[in-house]
Amino acid sequence: MRARSSNRFVSMISAISMLGIAIAVTVLIVVMSVVNGFERELKDRLLAMTAHASIENVDGELANSDALIATAEDSARVRAAAPYVDGQALLVFEKQLSGAELRGIDPPLEDAVSGVGGVMRAGQLKDLEPGTFRIVLGVELADALQVGVGDKVTVTLAEGRVTPAGVIPRTKRFTVSGLYRVGMFEFDRRLAFININDAQRLYRKKNTVTGVRLAVTEIYEAPSIVREVALAHGELVLVSDWTRRHVNFFRSIQITKSILFVILLMVIAVAAFNIVSTLVMVVKDKQADIAILRTIGARPSSILRIFVTQGSIVGLVGTLAGVVLGVMLALNLESIVGFVESVFGIKFLAADVYFISDLPSELRFADVSSIALMALALALISTLYPAWVAARTAPAEALRYD
Repeated sequence: MRARSSNRFVSMISAISMLGIAIAVTVLIVVMSVVNGFERELKDRLLAMTAHASIENVDGELANSDALIATAEDSARVRAAAPYVDGQALLVFEKQLSGAELRGIDPPLEDAVSGVGGVMRAGQLKDLEPGTFRIVLGVELADALQVGVGDKVTVTLAEGRVTPAGVIPRTKRFTVSGLYRVGMFEFDRRLAFININDAQRLYRKKNTVTGVRLAVTEIYEAPSIVREVALAHGELVLVSDWTRRHVNFFRSIQITKSILFVILLMVIAVAAFNIVSTLVMVVKDKQADIAILRTIGARPSSILRIFVTQGSIVGLVGTLAGVVLGVMLALNLESIVGFVESVFGIKFLAADVYFISDLPSELRFADVSSIALMALALALISTLYPAWVAARTAPAEALRYD
């Protein structure tokens, strides 16, 4: 590990092997943390806007929502329930226009079901009072329309009303009372909230709603919980949950994570196998010393342990350095990325391209431990062949020309 001044090259190769393992381990820890962060953020932000589960009528108009909400709240595994009305509309402000999904909500009940109230950037969700015809927009949608709090937007529906002059689209002016930002372009650009009573009047639903959204105590048991509520209600309804609506997102993340892990593990393997070349050079350099040790009684197993120990030290030091550096980067990645973006004026994740505009990171001990153990195992495997060659060195052959 610390060669004489006449043979610094071997020490340099050992240092390069350590550095290679350290960099590979660091990269794998950071990448896995970023993938975990994306999975966490995607789940949290999706659930904040779509709730854990929903129940709708077959024809899209649920008449007895109060009875369904009472049935849901009777379940110990349901935390809250809220009715909603969904519809499509065209929002117009001066010369700007944009299609959007309108969601009619009951603000107090909606706040218990989703996290919309926690992502408000201006105004409050409770400002959506019945009969006031106020609207809450996502920040991207507000930017597209070039509106702010207090401006009035015209909501135009595809369904028109028949008059003597012909079919005229139904329109209504709404006042922008708030802005929200969830950090996902899909919602910030396309979803707007109004009061559920205003939505019923706008879409002529009278006393019906589109469905009921549920917040459950165990999000991974949402499929079974929503089925239990539907069966207890006793009527023919359609049930859905977050695992069904967004299963492709989470499945793609899991596949990506597995592929990245295997690919980057190969990088660690390449770095670990540099130990082979290092030890082979050391064995060639130390042949005379090995022969002398054998002649004074050293066993082949002792020689083997010497070189296995040397290679293991290279792998251990490199792995520990990589773990420390990787953990530090993963824990501070969001701050580092924010600093780089502010200094160079760049954006790593464009909001109109990616679902999430921030670069999240979540460090998991299980990932760090598995990466470290695999790196150590690969380093140990890399020492076996050179150590075996050293143990088979014949003293007479090695000392013939010395």
